[in-house]
Amino acid sequence: MSQVTHGQLRRVSKALGLSLALSVTLTGCTTVSNWFADDEEIEIRTLKPIEAKFQPEIVWETSVGDGVGDYFSRLRPVTDGETVYMASRHGEVAALDVETGDERWEKDFASYSDDSMLSGLTQLWESGKSARIGGLTLEGDVLYMGTENGSVLALNSKDGSLLWSASVAGEILAPPAVAENILVVNTGAGTLYALDAETGEQLWFNEADVPPLSLRGISAPVAANGGTLVGTPTGKVQVNVLDSGMIAWETAITTPSGATELERIVDVDVTPVLYGGIVYAISYNGTLAAVELRSGRVIWKREYSSYRDLSMDGNQLFLVDKNSTVYGLDRRNGVELWSQSTLKRRNLTEAQPVGDHLVVGDRWGYLHWLEKDSGTIVARYDLGGDDEDESVYVSPIKVGDNIIAVTEDGTIAMLTSGPTETAD
Repeated sequence: MSQVTHGQLRRVSKALGLSLALSVTLTGCTTVSNWFADDEEIEIRTLKPIEAKFQPEIVWETSVGDGVGDYFSRLRPVTDGETVYMASRHGEVAALDVETGDERWEKDFASYSDDSMLSGLTQLWESGKSARIGGLTLEGDVLYMGTENGSVLALNSKDGSLLWSASVAGEILAPPAVAENILVVNTGAGTLYALDAETGEQLWFNEADVPPLSLRGISAPVAANGGTLVGTPTGKVQVNVLDSGMIAWETAITTPSGATELERIVDVDVTPVLYGGIVYAISYNGTLAAVELRSGRVIWKREYSSYRDLSMDGNQLFLVDKNSTVYGLDRRNGVELWSQSTLKRRNLTEAQPVGDHLVVGDRWGYLHWLEKDSGTIVARYDLGGDDEDESVYVSPIKVGDNIIAVTEDGTIAMLTSGPTETAD
C-alpha cells in the first residue's frame, strides 16, 4: 500500500468537512454566519454596488494544510516566478508550480509521535505539535522559515530538505531578511538577531525596549546597503550596521500620548519601504513619515495610522489605515491624492499594486481591485465566501499580470488581475 502523506489526509478531512457543511447549509437555506450578526456588522458586510470594468477569473486553486486558522498571522506566499512556496501555521510547507498550481514537493514540520504501528496513517487522527510557522523568505535556492517557537530553518527550495536549523529567544511573526550572506530575524521580544545564512550560526543580536502594551505583530526587517532597517514597538525606525549589529541611527516618527497604555500604543509594525535613499514607515497611532536613509532625518510627516505594510508604485505611495480606508499619496511630499472609504472596517489587507490597479483582500474572503490613479473600485472576486474562517488575511502577491491570494483556511489560488483577452 502506498504511503499517504499528512497533506493528503488533511485535504481529505477538509473536503469531508466542507461536504457536511454544504449539506447543512443547503438543507436549512440559511447562512449560518448571519444568525448572530447585529445590525452594525450586517451593514459592514453589505458591499455597495460597483461598476465593474472586468471580471477576475481563477487560473488554478488548491490548498496547503489548514492555513492559519483563527490565529493572528502574516504568513504569506513567496515566489521566484516559477514556483510559489506556501506554508500552513501548523507546519506544512509546499512548493507549487506557478503556472498550474501542481505540487512539486511538500514537507510537514509539525511534530508527531513515532511509536504507532500504523506509521504515517496515524497523522489522520493525530494533530501533532504545531510548528507555528510565522514567516517565509526566499533567497536564491534557499527557503528561510521563522516560527513562533523561536526556530529558524533553512530549506533547499528544490526539494524541501532541511539545510540547517537554529533557535532564537522570542516569537518570529514576520519574514526574515537576507543580504550579504546574513539572515536578519526580528522577534516579538524586541531582539533583532543576525545569523550566518549558510550555517545558522548567530553573529550578533540587538535588544530594544518593548512597552508594557504593544500590538501582536512585529516589523519585518529590510536588509540593504550594508544595514538593516526595522520598525520598533516604541514608534521608531532603526538602522543597524549589517555586519556588526551596532545602531547607526534611530528616529522616532511618533511619540506616545494619552492617559492609558492602550492610547499610548505607537508600534511601527510595518516593513519599512526603501526607495531612492528614503525610508517610508507608518505607526499604529499615528504618523506616516519619510526619513532620509543616510542620516535618519525626517523629511516629512503626515497624520495616518496603520499596522499594514505600505506599498509603492512610481511616485505613488499606498496605505490602508487601521479603519480600512485606502489612500493614495504622492511619495515625494505626502500629499493625499485620493481616498477610498467604502470598504471601511472590513479589515483590509495592505494594497498590492498590479498593473493599473491595487488589490486588497478582506475578512469575508473578498478581493477588491482599485484603480491606482483614483481609488475607484472596478472589480471584485469572492474567494472565501461568507465563512469568516476563509478571510483573505494577507495581501496577494504579484506574479506577472496575475495575483496569488490565500485565505485563512489554507486555500491558495491564482487569479487574473485585469481584463482577459478573448479569441477572435
